[in-house]
Amino acid sequence: MSELTPSQWSLLPDEPEEALAPDPLALALSAALRSRDGHFYELTGQVNRPGEPQAGLTERWRRFFAAGGAAGWQELSAKALRVQRRVLEDGASYNVHSDAPPLPGDGAPLARHWPLELLPMLIEPEEWRGIEAGVAQRARLLNAVMADTYGERRLLNEGLLPASLVLAHPQYLRAMHGSKPVGGVHLHVLAFDLTRCADGLWWVVGQRTQAASGLGYVLENRLIIAQQFPEAFRQMAVQRLAASYRDFIRALTQLSPAGERSRVALLTPGPRNETYFEQAFLARYLGITLVEGADLTVRADKVYLKTLAGLERVHVLLRRVDDTWLDPLELRPDSILGVPGLLQAVRAGEVILANAPGSGWLESSGLTAFWPGVAEALLGEELTLPAIQSWWCGEESAWRALRPRLAEFVVVPTFSASSTTRSFAPVVAAELGDEALRDLAERIDADPTAYTLQARVKPTKQPVWTRGSLEPRVAVLRVFAMTDGKGGWTVLPGGLARVAPRRDPLADAWLSIQRGSLSADTWVMTDGEVDPTTLLSQPLQAADLAQVHWTVTSRAAENLFWLGRYTERAENSARLARYVIEASVMVQRGAMPQPMLPLLDTLARRHGLVGPKAPKAEDDPRGFERALLAALLPTSGVTSVGWNLRALQACAQALRERLSPEAWRLIHETTAQFEQHLRAVLDRPGPVPALADVLNVLARADTHLAAITGAQTDRMTRDDGWRLLSIGRQLERLSFHAEVLAEAFEQGNAGPSQVSVAPLGDGLGEGRPWGATQPLALTEDGFGLLLGVFDSTITYRAQFQARREAPPLLHLLVHDTDNPRSLAWVARTLRDRFAKLARHDPGWAADVAAELPVPEAWPLAELAAPGPFLVEHLRRAVAQATELSSLISQRYFAHVIGAEQRVWQ
Repeated sequence: MSELTPSQWSLLPDEPEEALAPDPLALALSAALRSRDGHFYELTGQVNRPGEPQAGLTERWRRFFAAGGAAGWQELSAKALRVQRRVLEDGASYNVHSDAPPLPGDGAPLARHWPLELLPMLIEPEEWRGIEAGVAQRARLLNAVMADTYGERRLLNEGLLPASLVLAHPQYLRAMHGSKPVGGVHLHVLAFDLTRCADGLWWVVGQRTQAASGLGYVLENRLIIAQQFPEAFRQMAVQRLAASYRDFIRALTQLSPAGERSRVALLTPGPRNETYFEQAFLARYLGITLVEGADLTVRADKVYLKTLAGLERVHVLLRRVDDTWLDPLELRPDSILGVPGLLQAVRAGEVILANAPGSGWLESSGLTAFWPGVAEALLGEELTLPAIQSWWCGEESAWRALRPRLAEFVVVPTFSASSTTRSFAPVVAAELGDEALRDLAERIDADPTAYTLQARVKPTKQPVWTRGSLEPRVAVLRVFAMTDGKGGWTVLPGGLARVAPRRDPLADAWLSIQRGSLSADTWVMTDGEVDPTTLLSQPLQAADLAQVHWTVTSRAAENLFWLGRYTERAENSARLARYVIEASVMVQRGAMPQPMLPLLDTLARRHGLVGPKAPKAEDDPRGFERALLAALLPTSGVTSVGWNLRALQACAQALRERLSPEAWRLIHETTAQFEQHLRAVLDRPGPVPALADVLNVLARADTHLAAITGAQTDRMTRDDGWRLLSIGRQLERLSFHAEVLAEAFEQGNAGPSQVSVAPLGDGLGEGRPWGATQPLALTEDGFGLLLGVFDSTITYRAQFQARREAPPLLHLLVHDTDNPRSLAWVARTLRDRFAKLARHDPGWAADVAAELPVPEAWPLAELAAPGPFLVEHLRRAVAQATELSSLISQRYFAHVIGAEQRVWQ
């Protein structure tokens, strides 16, 4: 079956139709015939050269398509759609560097969805054994090199490694020289990038030694793709992954002096890192805590995790932070990703850092040519897995010999970028014109140590399902080696395949997800037993469940606290903006009295709706209105609605591991739609934007924020993290409502009094006139403002009809404990949530709660009477809310006061 028959060709239309359904074998052979460019093709198992007869499919691919049960392109297309739907449901993403998640006032777009290809890469047992042995050997070599370089330095002293290549590397850390890690293990997890070249052999094209990424994506790919081809996965005896992950965590804990009691955490650079999703996913799968540098503190050379319950000892850190960012005390002082004092804790042997600091220099391409000699010296072995040839231009003889042939190579950086070294994107010299090639040669002449030449190779090609057909695309396989804690290595029976998204000549030089590459699952078949291990294999007993609790880190707690505050703040600002816009227009049209303008101006400025340079509403109403509209956008630099939505989204992004995909999507869509629709309105040609359309945009945002509130109230586990979220909301609501109420009653309406306190039948006594100047709160428009801002208009009308009097208004907005917008309800809820949060220190909690406002205890008669009583109590409530926020921050987030000084070993 080396060629397609005419009848098979007839089944391959240019545009597939419903009635035409070629079988997958025919599609695969068609793809093989289209790929005759000198690359090895995984589908056929041979190099495809022009003019040579094309072989049929390899046995493994025949078995795959036969077992997969796909009837043709329709079913494969349906599976591909299911893959993309699952990626969306899981929220799997990858942030390209220019696409970092947004922060307030930042216009960066969101993370991209994880690009997962339908078809896996298939590897036979025999060839995997060769890969496994070669990768394990190289892992042993690199660990031995680390021990020597930071120890006796035999390799440098004997010239087996150039000192100028090692010691000049910015990720060689002199601070770690002489340091001996726990158990003698410098490297705990390594990644090797491999590809099959034209000779049919697997070659090493790169290695990642300091913070290798991909282990989480390997899991995500396997969970999704195995479900698309369950029968093929079973029949082909694909080896499972869980045992390797389990053994890796066991090895880390066995290395720690604390043994099985060791706390293991994954140190992440944070949500702006390109692989943040997989870091959170991996931490959840392994059952370890995801932490950022700000979550940790070092005291007496020990590392502690800051949690709501106090400081908890951390024994093992699996890191994703690069070397130079690990410790601002000893490395980069501007780093906010690391932990001050971490290197000293590592040197003292009080924490295992996987991998040990100072391993990044091993990734340099300039070292490739030296590894065979180093292996002979340290291991007494020849490397069984070859590497792509490279020449470091810092060796004068090598550069002099190869300079005339520069166009034959790929030029790659020797060092990573730093204050003393430079980096650049790889350059395929053959793609340059004569002048550009000369310029490149001159740059190398000027600084040869910064450049390394790599031989051009033709990487293997993997079949990719795209637009109803199979296409051959360049592929690189990342394989992971993990320590067993006893000097040996386990190679994960699978990997992360990266596939070019299109036919790209630059893909022959390097592949990167950052450049838009796809990923694919990797199926390693076994001729033995398939390991049945899962990380859920041990059933939990009742005693185990009694001890289960979800650790809430101080960082997560703080983000939850501010998630609540920004949700409430965005909702309040949207509601206030709607009212201010409507009222401003009414004043300009003469439908509302002028004295309302100073109140609107004060509220808008105090709550961030306009900037400090905006004209005053009473002096220039139209200018004030234009400033108000412009400030709605997040890029205005004003903390108005758009800015608050961005801040809400930034908090949610930092909490992706705690939020459901639906909750995250709702927040993202609310922010994106608000900005998109508002820009469309404000950018319309014309002197004045259509205010009705602006109000509609604000109303939609208010509706979406109500949905977000519902998700937070009804769909989140009510642990201490949720209590902090609720406390944040109540603090924000208490401050906002108290300030608005105080301002409305403090500002007066010049003119004779029209309103008095009506007598009530509850012993409050007769009403008293307010005098010559009544508060704006008691005018018709002031009433409307307060009831609108408190979202209590319908409730007031249902209870008090059209009465415009101070006692019923204050009863509903201050005293009514059944109204979730009243100050009494908010303050009572705040006290209850705080008491449960601080239950472990009831004495401190009681002292703090005693200082919180109790609005239902404020005498209504005195509140409704003329005088400063009401405003003073409201101002004091705002100050008390601010003080509580500060105390919570100091105790639970910064850990500088109180019982959080407890240390759990």
